[in-house]
Amino acid sequence: MNETTNLLIGIAMGLNLLALGSSRLPTLILAMSAQGVVLGLMPLLIVEPPDWRVLLVAVATVAGKGLVIPHLLRRAMRTAHIDREVEPFIGFVPSLLLGAGGTIAAVAVARTLPLLPEHSGSLLVPGSLASVLTGFVLLIGRAKAISQVCGYLILENGIYLFGLLLIHSTPLLVESGILLDVTVGVFIIGIIVDRIQRAFDSLDTRKLTALRE
Repeated sequence: MNETTNLLIGIAMGLNLLALGSSRLPTLILAMSAQGVVLGLMPLLIVEPPDWRVLLVAVATVAGKGLVIPHLLRRAMRTAHIDREVEPFIGFVPSLLLGAGGTIAAVAVARTLPLLPEHSGSLLVPGSLASVLTGFVLLIGRAKAISQVCGYLILENGIYLFGLLLIHSTPLLVESGILLDVTVGVFIIGIIVDRIQRAFDSLDTRKLTALRE
């Protein structure tokens, strides 16, 4: 595992903190998409030389997470005429503190795990655990549906990052399966966001409590 890979994972972990500390939805979408691009490039560095299958997964990941999904989220944001998370369930400073504490804990926990020698010096496990925690905090701590979608995608980035531990033995199985799940999940979430917007003229998920049978 080379230093470039650890540098990219470090950037991804920094983007987690940016996502947690920002109230502006464009910044959150930018952090999510930049993290997707960074992690999408990693298979090309881990598998040397990369074959066409790994290249295909990398291109699909970068295109989906870096271009297509952010474009859809920005369009939904413009349609709803919102650009800021005003009243989150968990404040931005507490969210940032949770993310920072979780990142430190992830590094400490990773050192106790029985990893293979080639993974012992990498940030794959700490980065994956930190991203999963960040996504979870965004999912439960934000009120806007777009913020929760970004949380889901960052959580998935953590799972994707953990799957890179197996890329030498299963170069396509884990990554392509996760990418398929993300595609299906985003389509479903897109339908839900559209229905919320049409029903309430807002993307605040707290309004769902007004629904009755």
